[in-house]
Amino acid sequence: MKIVVRLISVILMFCVAVPANAKIVLPRILSANMVLQRDKPINIWGFAQAREQVTVTFAGQTHKAITDLAGNWSVQLAPLKTSWTAQTMTISGSNTITLNNILVGEVWVCSGQSNMEYAMRKLAKIPKPKNEKLGFPADEVAKAKNDQIRIFLVNRKTLDKPDSIHKSWSAARDSALRAFSAAGYFFAKELQQQLGVPVGVISSAIPGSAIEPWISTEAFQASEEFKNEKVGNDPGKFYTSMIEPLTKFKIRGFLWYQGETNCFLNENLSYAYKMKTLINSWRKAWNDGDLPFYYVQIAPFNYSKTTGEVVLNAATEPLFWEAQTQLLRLPNTGMVSTNDLNDSNGDLHPTYKWEVGRRLALWALAKTYGQKIAYSGPVYKSAIFKSGKAVLDFEHVKDNSSAIYGFTIAGKDGKFIPADAHLQNGKVIISAAGINKPVAVRYNWTENPSGTFFTEGLPALPFRTDNPLTNQFKPD
Repeated sequence: MKIVVRLISVILMFCVAVPANAKIVLPRILSANMVLQRDKPINIWGFAQAREQVTVTFAGQTHKAITDLAGNWSVQLAPLKTSWTAQTMTISGSNTITLNNILVGEVWVCSGQSNMEYAMRKLAKIPKPKNEKLGFPADEVAKAKNDQIRIFLVNRKTLDKPDSIHKSWSAARDSALRAFSAAGYFFAKELQQQLGVPVGVISSAIPGSAIEPWISTEAFQASEEFKNEKVGNDPGKFYTSMIEPLTKFKIRGFLWYQGETNCFLNENLSYAYKMKTLINSWRKAWNDGDLPFYYVQIAPFNYSKTTGEVVLNAATEPLFWEAQTQLLRLPNTGMVSTNDLNDSNGDLHPTYKWEVGRRLALWALAKTYGQKIAYSGPVYKSAIFKSGKAVLDFEHVKDNSSAIYGFTIAGKDGKFIPADAHLQNGKVIISAAGINKPVAVRYNWTENPSGTFFTEGLPALPFRTDNPLTNQFKPD
C-alpha cells in the first residue's frame, strides 16, 4: 500500500511540476559543474511534455528519447573516459539546457548523521587539537583552490523536485565548501591527490538521525531479520527524499558515518542487522551489488554518564563498536577506527574530521583502486590460550619492539586485569602476573580507550575474545 501511495505522490508531483506545455527540466543532481562517474554507462534523465523528443549531446555522443505520458525521459551514455578538461552537455527539445564545466572522474556518496554533516566552516573555530602529529588544517577553506574536486550538498526539502537553475554542483571552494561535509571533503582531497583524477562527492546527512530513516520500509520488509517486525525511528523518512532521487546517478561507492543515535538506544546486534539491511538495499537501489561501502566507527564518548529513558553503562559503546565491526564480514566493506581521535570524551563531535576523511580514503585507495598501501589498523582474528599466555593472531600487523598497552586478560573468575603484551613473529603475546590459566582477552574494551596498538599510525579495532557478536551475527 505504501508503495502505491508513494508512486501516486510522485506522479502527482511531476504532473504539477511538469504541466502539458512544460519545458524540459532536470533533477537537481544533474547540473553544471558536476562530475560524472568514469567507466560506467551514465544515465541522463528528466521531465518534459508528454511525447516530446529530447536530445542529449555530450562528449561526442548524441542520444534521443521520447517522453512517456507522464513526461519522463531517460537516455544512457556509453561509458566515459576520465576528463580533466571541462566539457558541455546539451539537452534540447522544446527548449535547450546547457550544462557547462562538467568533468569525468570518481563519484562517491557520503551519508549519516551529524559527524558526517559536520561542516568545513567549523574547523576555523575549534581549539588547536592535542594530537599535533595529525596536523590542523584550520585554514583549509581559505586555501582550497582545486577545481578538480566538486561537491553536491543535498537539500532534503528540494532534492526530489525538478530543477530549473542547474547549478546544484559546485567547485569545492568558498561558501559552498564552508557548508560541506568536512569528512567528505578531506576524503575527496586525498583521493584526488593520490589518483590525479576529478573527484565528486555528494553529501546527504542529517544531524541526530538514527539509521532507520535511511532505509526504505520496503527494504526492512524484505529482510529476514525485520520482515515480521514493526521498526521504529521513522524508517524511510530520509531515504525517500535524500537517497532515492540519487539512485540513477552513477557512483563509485558509499561513505557512512552514523551510529551515535542508535548507541544512545543501547543497540548492538540489532544495529548490525540494520546496517546490513542498509548496505544491501542501497547497492540494490543503485543496481550494483558490489559497490564499496566504507564507514566510520563512532568515536569514544561518555555514554555511561548520560541520563535518559535508556540506561547506559561502561560496556554500551564497546558493544556497539563490536556490532559495527561485524559489517566487515560483508563483501567490499571497510571501517576506520576513531578511538584515538577525540580530545575529550565529553565531545560527541570530535574535530579530527580531516583524519577521518584521510582514513576513509586509504580504504578506497587500497581496496577500490588497488594501491599497495597500509589502510587498516590491526584487526583481531583468533586466540590460543596455552602455557599461561594468550597468543593472538591479527590482520594488518607489523612487528615492532615496543610494548603494547590497552590489553586486559581474565582467568576463569572472569575478572579482567591489565595485561602485558608484545609482538613476536606477527603474533601478540599476552600475559599477566597471577593469571596462570587465562581464558579471555580484551583490547580497548572501554568508552575511554588509551591503547597503543597501531599499524603505521592506524589504530587497532577494539575487541573481545569472550562471547563476541561474531558468534551471533549472520552476514548472509
